[in-house]
Amino acid sequence: QVQLVESGGGLVQAGGSLRLSCAASGRTFSSSAMGWFRQAPGKEREFVSAISWRSGNTNYADSVKGRFTISGGNAKNTVYLQMNSLKPEDTAIYYCVARRGAVWDYWGQGTQVTVSS
Repeated sequence: QVQLVESGGGLVQAGGSLRLSCAASGRTFSSSAMGWFRQAPGKEREFVSAISWRSGNTNYADSVKGRFTISGGNAKNTVYLQMNSLKPEDTAIYYCVARRGAVWDYWGQGTQVTVSS
């Protein structure tokens, strides 16, 4: 089985920062990319950011560009999300994701991020 475990969520004031971490493990697990989705109360789940291991390219949702930074460890089974200048609208459950092909088919349990006004 493949497991993704997130950590680093919490409560922070607007303008503050948090750093999320995700560790992947499993039977000969080797993903092509890892990233983050989030789901706010009453809203649909949305893409946040991702990193491709082969190219090192990163992608960000327009809503977080310039504020969030995704990075990965050398083992390519760990991904981080540095979140700066947090806004109340960033409040959501953040999910770590991984893929070997074209779809995000591995998901973590999620970690809560709450940004107060």
